[in-house]
Amino acid sequence: MLKTIGRFTVTCIFLLSFNTLEAQNKYSLKDLVDSATNHLPVLLQKQALINSAKANITDAKNSFLPKLTVGDELSIGSANDLNGTYLPIGGIVHATSGSIRAGNDNSPATGNIASAFAEYDLVNFGLRGAKVGNAVAYANLQQADFDKELYVLKLQLSKLYFNVIKNTYQLHIDQQNINRYQSVMTIISALTSTGIKPGVDSSMAKAELSKVRVSYNLHEGAIKQLKQQLSFLTGIRAPEINLDTLRKDSQVQATHLFGSMTDTVSNPLLKYYSQQEVLYQSAEKLVRKSYLPKIILAGGGWERGSSIQYNGYQPLSTGLGYQRFTYAGGVAITYDLFNVIHRKNKAAVSHYQTKAAGYELEQQKQTLNNANIQAGEVIATAEKNLAELPVQLQAATDVYNQKVAQYKAGVINLIDLTNASFLLYSAQLNYVETLNDWYLGNLDKAASTGNLDLFIQTIKR
Repeated sequence: MLKTIGRFTVTCIFLLSFNTLEAQNKYSLKDLVDSATNHLPVLLQKQALINSAKANITDAKNSFLPKLTVGDELSIGSANDLNGTYLPIGGIVHATSGSIRAGNDNSPATGNIASAFAEYDLVNFGLRGAKVGNAVAYANLQQADFDKELYVLKLQLSKLYFNVIKNTYQLHIDQQNINRYQSVMTIISALTSTGIKPGVDSSMAKAELSKVRVSYNLHEGAIKQLKQQLSFLTGIRAPEINLDTLRKDSQVQATHLFGSMTDTVSNPLLKYYSQQEVLYQSAEKLVRKSYLPKIILAGGGWERGSSIQYNGYQPLSTGLGYQRFTYAGGVAITYDLFNVIHRKNKAAVSHYQTKAAGYELEQQKQTLNNANIQAGEVIATAEKNLAELPVQLQAATDVYNQKVAQYKAGVINLIDLTNASFLLYSAQLNYVETLNDWYLGNLDKAASTGNLDLFIQTIKR
């Protein structure tokens, strides 16, 4: 296979006369990928999302630090509350102290209180680990999303790269065809001047030449459009994009590299969906841990002053200092008895999300496996045709040369010569199309098996 492919490429390069192009400064496929990686805003956006997700991991860890609240309040107001208990209602503010008179007294009283309260979840039954694990899973998903986006970009660049080269090859084939018809025009002019050939041959040749020039213009326009797409993705100015041609020693390696599907660890097109499933699994665990009891260690102390004393209202200044100090500490267990219902509902939501992610992962596996099989069929077909096309190309070249000689001798008419030229032109185009199919088949196989980076490394100067 090595010798066969090498012979094909040597023939193609000889056929398309790329010696003049080799002297130019060109971009390899890897050069384009490197440029796009540092250029596209969408990649910078996804990198920022990764950084945000990593910061969220730190936030999740720090959310379980002890709580320590301190405060100091100085107040003035009346104190006409009554003894007794009531449930807290928004907007109602408890008075600074209870009443000591039978009736209302709107005289102001001052109060001062400073407090400190600390609280720590002594035992949370794995809630901290579940919350941090969920944050880590989300960060991993963001990284997998970035890797997938970059992987798809590399695939897109690779397809554009091969399409530019294919159209460049076709452009040179059109140029060769133009040269052939210009040679025919020269022959016709010589034969017409001697009266051997009628002038109508000249008109027919002009029509064929015009048709070939139209094809040349189409391929030239296609190259400019493709280069503009490359410019958008890479940031390189379109006129400056000259691509490296394909070397024979970089073609063969692909057939030995991409033979089987890889696992979810190495294929970015699968890893994203795998990480998505992991995220939902961590969310399920977080739901289970969120509704478990908590054992809380709490402690606090406060100092207070008031201008209302046991013997009645005192001057306002007496309430500005701290007069009493109190402290308390303890361990408490808290649990909402309705948590069983809440946990069941939330767990059901997370469970079905996990199942959906699993089905999506399996769908992607089947899709890539199918793409891998189809790529193998394309490669096999292209290799069979590449074994036949050199024969066709050589035969078409011989036929054309014979027809030129016969036309000069007046044995055949221009239609026969035109048919021979078209046969050679078609053989050249078939060769380029088939070679491009072979490359794209290996590209698809590499992408579906997670070996795209390895493939890109083989396509180099």
